[in-house]
Amino acid sequence: MSATRYTYLGPEGTFTEAALRTLPEAATRELVPMVSVPAALDAVRNGEAAAALVPIENSVEGGVTATLDELASGEPLMIYREVLLPIAFALLVRPGTELSEIKTVTGHPVAQPQVRNWLRKHLPDAVWESAASNADGARLVREGRFDAAFAGEFAAATYGLEALVTEIHDAENAETRFVLVGRPARPAAPTGADKTSVVLWLGDDHPGALLELLQEFAVRGVNLMLIQSRPTGAGIGNYCFAVDAEGHVADRRVGEALMGLKRICPKVRFLGSYPRAGVAVEDVRALRRGTSDGEFMAASDWLARAQDGRA
Repeated sequence: MSATRYTYLGPEGTFTEAALRTLPEAATRELVPMVSVPAALDAVRNGEAAAALVPIENSVEGGVTATLDELASGEPLMIYREVLLPIAFALLVRPGTELSEIKTVTGHPVAQPQVRNWLRKHLPDAVWESAASNADGARLVREGRFDAAFAGEFAAATYGLEALVTEIHDAENAETRFVLVGRPARPAAPTGADKTSVVLWLGDDHPGALLELLQEFAVRGVNLMLIQSRPTGAGIGNYCFAVDAEGHVADRRVGEALMGLKRICPKVRFLGSYPRAGVAVEDVRALRRGTSDGEFMAASDWLARAQDGRA
């Protein structure tokens, strides 16, 4: 395995590359762009790279289904950290292009909902066609296949384009969450401001099936930060659920919730426990009464005494 190589959703000039370069270790790694999320993750699976950075959630569009589906299937991988990146688009064009000349535009499919209103107001007759990534859209503009692309302003120099309009976003404070994914190993120690990600499969479709899963978290005081259903491919009505929960697998409340889920789900895939981006320990909400590690241990000791006739 190449311990010095990181892959990412390319080509050069994507928001994913920008997010990856915020990591301190990126300065000492070989950063390799890949044509798709599956290609970036497969490079980790087959040992060509130590880790891959891929987008997993957008504050406007929600979960990135390509990443969620890849993490739920195939050889297991694990999330080691997350990166949050503010997102604003620039309209990249070939030098000299005027706004009135733009008839075709492109960008990643996740970009379109973030610029839809701007397009409707400023380029109502322009035809949109999706590209594999925002940077790939910039490449297609350079090649003359489209008039303009929505991408990061930083991609303009890479592709010999100019930013005709900058700071385009329909939603203020939009951001995308990226995850650094590697081969499974022991999670890092808890920081006090952590997140645990899992994928859960329903055993059978019956009234309250999803509620049963959620109760395993709720009765132990574990707050959920994301839950998204994805089809399993086994037919209509067959779903798995990607879940992000507050806390670390080493926390008793989280560990016991996962044990409960393992008892009732035909399949549970652990995707990792890792520090929450941009959240300090002092910002984490106080635990509900009865859900701290100490209280779980005290209850376990009480049960042991009861079983020995000493309660």
